[in-house]
Amino acid sequence: MERFNHWKQSELEVRKQYQIKISKRFCSFGELNDSKDLNRARKNIKQNIITSIKDSQGLYEIKRHKPGFDEECLRLLHQREEAKM
Repeated sequence: MERFNHWKQSELEVRKQYQIKISKRFCSFGELNDSKDLNRARKNIKQNIITSIKDSQGLYEIKRHKPGFDEECLRLLHQREEAKM
């Protein structure tokens, strides 16, 4: 799952960069006449927005935490069980 780095949006330069990219992508849209064009345009608009956000803001990297129960904990648990017996 992709997450966008929305925290960068508060930076003025990143916001300007996004506005420029999105306006360049949408200047090519003209008048749409039939429903097929509208459906295609809707998909195209969504893809343009996603691409512009990725280009300007980037993706949020999810931090991976260390697992709490690792091999060492398992080893100590087995030692404890053996000591009880």
